[in-house]
Parts: sequence; structure tokens; C-alpha cells
Amino acid sequence: MKPTYKKHKGFDPLGPCGKGRCPICTRNNAFLNLKNTVTSENFTSDSNSVFVGHYNYPNVNVGILAPPEIKQDSWLNDAPNYWAQQNYQIPQIVNLRSSLLNNKQQSNVLNARKKEKIIELGQELAMASSPAALEVNLKQKPKFRLQTSDYSLPMGPSTALKKIKLTENTKIPRKIDYIVSDSDLKTSEAIKILYKDKFNENTLTKLFSIGNLGLKKNRVLVPTRWSITGVDSNIGKFLTNQVKYNPYSGYLAYFGSYLGNYFLVLMFPDAWQYELFETYVPHYTNFNSNLKYTTDYEPYEGRKKYVEQTAGGFYASKLAVLEQLTKIKKQASVLVLRFITDEYTMPLGVFVVREAVRKTMETTPLEFSSRDLMIKYTQNFIKKKYNYDVNKILRKSVLFNNIKTQMKLKNYFN
Repeated sequence: MKPTYKKHKGFDPLGPCGKGRCPICTRNNAFLNLKNTVTSENFTSDSNSVFVGHYNYPNVNVGILAPPEIKQDSWLNDAPNYWAQQNYQIPQIVNLRSSLLNNKQQSNVLNARKKEKIIELGQELAMASSPAALEVNLKQKPKFRLQTSDYSLPMGPSTALKKIKLTENTKIPRKIDYIVSDSDLKTSEAIKILYKDKFNENTLTKLFSIGNLGLKKNRVLVPTRWSITGVDSNIGKFLTNQVKYNPYSGYLAYFGSYLGNYFLVLMFPDAWQYELFETYVPHYTNFNSNLKYTTDYEPYEGRKKYVEQTAGGFYASKLAVLEQLTKIKKQASVLVLRFITDEYTMPLGVFVVREAVRKTMETTPLEFSSRDLMIKYTQNFIKKKYNYDVNKILRKSVLFNNIKTQMKLKNYFN
């Protein structure tokens, strides 16, 4: 299904370049779409999305995300997995997300266990398999503002709620209903069960964020930006424990991209360890340039602390890599190199990293007979594509230096 745009004279949703690289045109088009749609502070809508803020924690804003109109394809507003599968570009995603008003009220995170109306409504909508009809009354007509983040999906303006109510019954999958009803099940177990049952991270994030999961005494509201990483981290731990029992991979190199984020994933036939480098590569670079990068590392035993530099991208990338290792039934030391280009004109959230690495892992890898050949290929490939000396990264890589210097048991036997 292709998305539709409301066209306005003088604005092209793909911008003047026609390739989705114009953030000004993208924002302006989204603004005009919303301006023509929002005509009153009272409207009917449909939604199955929620948002929990993190400012002023533990007193946070709880929002019901809903467009100011009823649309047949409103599910597209909150479908990041589908966007990636259909290769949606930045203007399309911004156009969809900017129409979602964040209709919010403030609440304490501990109120997840209380009968507070907006939380109860959010919990029911987070469980639903499809959008449900709502009546929304705002305190005033919203003014356009596109909210973007490195963590969560973009959305339209925040609006203060006067009243909101559900006007139809929601459709809740039996498995989700069962898991949410089990107040003796830990959050990590609930996430694992639902993930194995093919519920995607977006659904799990909403359930976790709005306080639907975990032991009854521990259920709280979790800010959306934290719940995204929490879900990725929990699934990652589950998959890591499986992968560690697999035989080693070969020397494999995967390359792929999505929305201006390019990934080179190098797998070494060794025990599980994982490292991510994120580098911004401007359009014009000098081979000897010292580009800024962020990096984090995970040893075989796992990390005891949250990552310091790469934040949610670390766990999102790791999840996608582990899914591939699980699929091919292999174990590896995995070095992930992310190159962020000028094509990525505005932040769209951690989902971009997760889906870009998934796309990368779907490509056919190049296989090498030795580590040296794979590294030589990496050096030449990065030089040709980005005019950058990747040795500046490799010299700082904990994982790569471990592989080069650590003695193995087989060395002693030999």
C-alpha cells in the first residue's frame, strides 16, 4: 500500500531535489497538511499508540497519539517495521508522524497500577491490534510543531487534554491479553514470550512503557525513550544466550543501508563479542580527515552498565545482528561500522538503526578465507566509498585488538 500526500502549491513532499533530502520542504509540507486538517479543538479520531515523556520524572506526561481525523489507513502512522519493509523515505515518514497529536495529561509513574482514566485508556490502546475510535476534546486548538528525537519516532504537537473517550471496542490479541493479565510474570519473561510469538518491538515498547507488563507490585510507567532500549536490551540478552551455543561463523562482511545510514558488519569466527562504531561522514571528506565517532563494546560476559556513547543505537544494532546469527545458527565476534551521511536529514529515532542493520543482514555477505583479506577489503571499500582511512577506527577497536592479540587454547595444543 502506497502512502498518499496532500499536495499544496509550491511544496513537493520529496523537496526540490526530488530525493527526500530537503528538511525544510519536508517540515513545511507536514505543517501545511496538519494546518488544513486541524480545524477545531474537538474532533473524532482513531489511535492505537501511546507516548510517555521523561521530563520532570517521576511526574511525566502520558499521551494518546491520534491524528485529528479518521482515516482508513491510520495504522500506517505507527508502523515502523512496515515502513522499512516498503522502503519509506524520510518525507513519507515525517508526513505520517507529524499528523499525530500528542494528547497528554500529567501523571506519576506509580499511577500505572491505579484506575487513572488516561492510563487505563492508554493501556487498552497499547494492547489493541488495530486503531480504535476516539472522541477528543482539547483545551485549545494545537499549533504545529514537529517533535523529533534520536530515540523515539517523530510526532506532531503536544496538546493539553480536556477530555478523551473510547467510542468502540478494541480488538486485543489473545496472547497479549493473557500476558498482560499475568501479574506474576516478570517483564523480561513477558517480552521474551511475546517476541517469540512474533510481536514486533514497537508493540512491546508500548506495552512496557504504559505499565502493562511485569509483576503487579512493580508495574510503573516507563518513558518511551527508555522502554525502546529496554525492549531491545531484553531481547538481545535472550538471543545472546542462544547464540553462545552455536559454532563459529566464517569471515563474513555484510553491507547495507536505510535512510542515509550505511552499515558494514564484520563477523569474525570467534567467541561472541560485539562492538559498534558510529561515524558521521560529510559529503566531502579528505582521506586523512579525523572524523568524529562514538563507540561502545560488549565482551562475552556482557555489559554491567548502560553504554556511554552510542546509547539506544547500540542495543538496536545488536538485536538485528543477533537475529541473523540465530537464523544462520552461528556465533561470531561482530564489529559494526555505522556511517551517517548527509542523506539522513533529520533524526527519526532508534528504529532507523534497527531496521537499517536488518536490511544489511538480509544482503548476501562476502566470505573471506582469512582475517587479513577481510580487513584489506574493508580498508579499500571504505576508502573508495567515503574517502576515509578506516584504520583510524580499527586501531581503536577493542574487539579487533582482542582478536589479534588474545591467545587461544588451540595455540597451546599446537
